[in-house]
Amino acid sequence: MAEELPLVGFHFSLEFQGKIAGYFTECSGIGSEHEVVEHKVVTPDGRQVVMKIPGRLKWENITLKRGITSDMDIWDWRKEVEDGNVEAARRNGSIVMYDQTLKPVAQWDFTRAWPVKVSGPQPKSDSNEISLEELTIAHEYITRVKV
Repeated sequence: MAEELPLVGFHFSLEFQGKIAGYFTECSGIGSEHEVVEHKVVTPDGRQVVMKIPGRLKWENITLKRGITSDMDIWDWRKEVEDGNVEAARRNGSIVMYDQTLKPVAQWDFTRAWPVKVSGPQPKSDSNEISLEELTIAHEYITRVKV
């Protein structure tokens, strides 16, 4: 059996219906978790124990960061929610991770996503760092798919 090497992420794309909406240098929050419910019970021999059982399933918000560009796509998407059009703003899409050769190496598909937060750069006059903008999206399901 061949040893699988860890994938190295060079950058990420955000795609909706196969169309790339932007490239990002950082991505976090891909995953799910169950709340843990503690259930206190008494065993047949009279001992009190706490059983831990799975509660509600929830998905983390996805956060993407990129160098600021002239593209207004994520700001326009957020404006839909600000204007009260959350249902119209919901999108199904994918996060695709690329390696240094720009080959897709991993993909996660999500459903019914909407932008929770968009923030711009925090420029400093004495810094030569690239200004970043950040997008945080909520969604109702995510799964990793084979590339």
